Amino acid sequence: MTAQDTGAAARQSPPTTIRPPRRSLVVTVVALGGGIGAAARYAASLRWPTPGGVFPWTTFWVNVAGCAVIGVFLAAVTEARAAPPLLRPFLGTGVLGGFTTFSTYAVDIERLIEAGHPRAALASLAATLVAAGAAVWCAVAATRRLIERRRRVRAGGPL
Repeated sequence: MTAQDTGAAARQSPPTTIRPPRRSLVVTVVALGGGIGAAARYAASLRWPTPGGVFPWTTFWVNVAGCAVIGVFLAAVTEARAAPPLLRPFLGTGVLGGFTTFSTYAVDIERLIEAGHPRAALASLAATLVAAGAAVWCAVAATRRLIERRRRVRAGGPL
């Protein structure tokens, strides 16, 4: 490096960086989102209660739907546009983390076993994991295809 190169580098302004939000603000939006998600999950359990000793369909569908939305959300914020800094903690961790209910899933399995329904417990254990994983994967793939199609249309290319 020559003296001239060093002087030019010194005159350049530093790159602009986006400051991450304060930790207390992140915790606040996660808590607010978590309250919204948990309230929605609780509303689903009131709307579609599951009697004891049977497959816990409400918990199953809440988790599958929540995982599908997580897949759409994550693909959208990573592939499409830069997201506002508090969107991921609010919606991803808060709302969707509060809505999906893997703690209730575990309690449902435990209750089924204690009530003498090990087959229903095993079915819930396996089906929820497979369906929730498939929901995330399918939602991510579909969202990425949709985003790519929109980019091609905007660029004037073929679908």
